[in-house]
Amino acid sequence: MVRRVTEPTFETRTARARLPARHVPYWTVIGEGIHLGFRKGIRAGKWIARSYAGGKYHHAVLGQADDHLEADGVDVLTFYQAQDKARTWVQSAKVGEREQIKPQTVGTVLDAYLEWFQHNRRTFGGTRQTIKKHIRPKFEVVRADELTTKAIRRWHHQLAGDGDRAAHATANRVLTVFKAALNFGFREGMVTSDQAWRRVQPFRDVENPRIRYLDIEESKRLINACPPDFRRLVQAALLTGARYGELTRTEVQDYLPDAGAIRFRFTKNGKPRVVPLTVEGQKFLTSVTAGRPPEERLFTRADGSAWFTSHQARRMAAACVSAKITPAISFHILRHTYAAGLAMRGVPLTVIANVLGHSDTRITERHYAHLAPSYVADMVRANVPDFGIKTSRKVTRLRVKK
Repeated sequence: MVRRVTEPTFETRTARARLPARHVPYWTVIGEGIHLGFRKGIRAGKWIARSYAGGKYHHAVLGQADDHLEADGVDVLTFYQAQDKARTWVQSAKVGEREQIKPQTVGTVLDAYLEWFQHNRRTFGGTRQTIKKHIRPKFEVVRADELTTKAIRRWHHQLAGDGDRAAHATANRVLTVFKAALNFGFREGMVTSDQAWRRVQPFRDVENPRIRYLDIEESKRLINACPPDFRRLVQAALLTGARYGELTRTEVQDYLPDAGAIRFRFTKNGKPRVVPLTVEGQKFLTSVTAGRPPEERLFTRADGSAWFTSHQARRMAAACVSAKITPAISFHILRHTYAAGLAMRGVPLTVIANVLGHSDTRITERHYAHLAPSYVADMVRANVPDFGIKTSRKVTRLRVKK
């Protein structure tokens, strides 16, 4: 008997109700090359099956999820009934005799991974460029099943060359992208084994970040040096810790004055988040949103057009020159300034991770834990008990005869 897969996100009505509605299904692997998807609608969800065969995907709608109706095993299905129906569908005549899968090249795997990535992640452009520049030239025509640990390891070391820590860190990030693509191919049944790349380890001790942030005086000088339209973006970044791309895609309706917060719907990891605002932040956004339609972009250029990636680099460089900030910073340093300010005031790292949109505290700890030594010291001094250890007032130093 085939063992059923457990997945807390899908198993119960309550768990599925917490998922945001979206057209793209939420997928989970239930067998080699077989996925079960849950497409969350506004009212009820549907179960979708997906199978990879003959070099392409096959899909089937299995039935409605038992979000509001009792399951009947035919049209309305529980999570486990949907698994059984998906496996039956794969083996049935609806899919037909599964075509013998031709040997897949790494290029084919990369294509499939990017197709999936584009619909499920936000950083598609950067990942596509990394694959195009560093991975395809070396492995495009290589058969995925013929990849060797030695070849991947040699390529990884060549990426770093004789460079410094930064070069090794870059090589590690490219390796992570390559492994993610190959793991996707393995889960989809496009590659029969993942042993070749599992044995390749990243360079160690190269990811220790050197965080740059502005102090209060530098922040004020930078704000005053910016033209009005760009100044509003800089102020918003310092008040919310949001990324440039998050700010430029936010709309007027995303400011929540009743909650004293701002909502970011378009984030790097695809998960919306709400960031509380200080009194200063609320006054600032109240003035920015006053009398404006809710669907308008919250921040626009002086002529009313949208901000794009290419618009901020030169403006930031010019503002740094005027504000005498050396070396010049990128827009992303404003996010570090926000988080560093919280850390140095003793805000718990779990709170900082939450407002920054980090999935857990590991990244937050790497970047900001060292900025809060006084908070750690205060907690130790306040909570370690007094053992009543007595010491002599007179300290005698021993002299060593030469």
